[in-house]
Amino acid sequence: MSKKKRVTLADVARLAGLSTSAASMILTGRPDTRLSPEAHARVHEAAATLGYRPNAAARALRTDKTQTLAFISDHIATTRFASGLIRGALAESEAAKQVMLVLETHGDPALETRAIDEAIDRQVDGIIFAAMRSREVFLPEISANMPMVMLNGTSKQCPTAILPDEFNGGRAAVRLLAEAGFSEGLVLVGHNADVEEGLFRSETVIRRLDGIRTEMAERSLSFDDELSSWNWEPENGYKLVKKYLKHERPKALLCLNDRLAFGAYQALAEAGLSIPDDTSIVSFDNDELASYLRPGLTTIALPHETMGREAVRMLLDAKADAGAQLVEMEAVVRGSVRDA
Repeated sequence: MSKKKRVTLADVARLAGLSTSAASMILTGRPDTRLSPEAHARVHEAAATLGYRPNAAARALRTDKTQTLAFISDHIATTRFASGLIRGALAESEAAKQVMLVLETHGDPALETRAIDEAIDRQVDGIIFAAMRSREVFLPEISANMPMVMLNGTSKQCPTAILPDEFNGGRAAVRLLAEAGFSEGLVLVGHNADVEEGLFRSETVIRRLDGIRTEMAERSLSFDDELSSWNWEPENGYKLVKKYLKHERPKALLCLNDRLAFGAYQALAEAGLSIPDDTSIVSFDNDELASYLRPGLTTIALPHETMGREAVRMLLDAKADAGAQLVEMEAVVRGSVRDA
């Protein structure tokens, strides 16, 4: 079977009865063609009739743009926790008529270097480097001519970043409890300033904690206790709260992420305590499972989809200022907080 010949711009121009340059101006959307509406209609009709598709390679040679972006991540494509980042980026890329190349590295530095090299070899117009959880990332040296945006992470090699507004998110969490009437019996789950003094936390975690402590201080509030955990996983939330319940009964828990809160739910249930009647809980991230808990978990949401969209917009905006752009974290109020 013979291979079907690709329809060319010259074929479209011939059928429309115009020159190739005139057909090109019309199909590329030039606003100043000075050609009649009837000529525009003939070219578009000819293109549709012949099934014409623009030659991306030729256009790239002509414009020095491939209309292709690279989305390089650690674990985002294969985990539910941060899937909103890639959904937002893909949606905005499609709206901007860009093709997105998705590469996942599993957090392996060697694979990160290879992914960046592969993206550059494919002549992408820009790179988004995304992290599942906010962290500082070391990147290999990249040409200064390659536009790049960090998404949900920071890097000394790339000052342009899209980040959640963790400081104001931390303030919002405390505000929820204070406005519900809680002024005592408050416990912070996930960090203890004295125990962890001098230990490194990511810049975003520090901002979250700074927001919490700033709002607490302004409202003259204090935590009865702070329960330290380096890894914010359900098992640790369960162990910390279970141990604390042997001696005290908190009126409200402020968990530093939803995974810690999942564990706290289990510990409270085993102790025969009701949420929110005995103990209220506020958390962070708005993980998918937060809405499935009973009662639903009140949490300060990470705006992942919005962040993904903003990363693409910033990458395509040649006039965008370098530096961090903060995206608001909204409070998602469910049933885990009662009026005190």
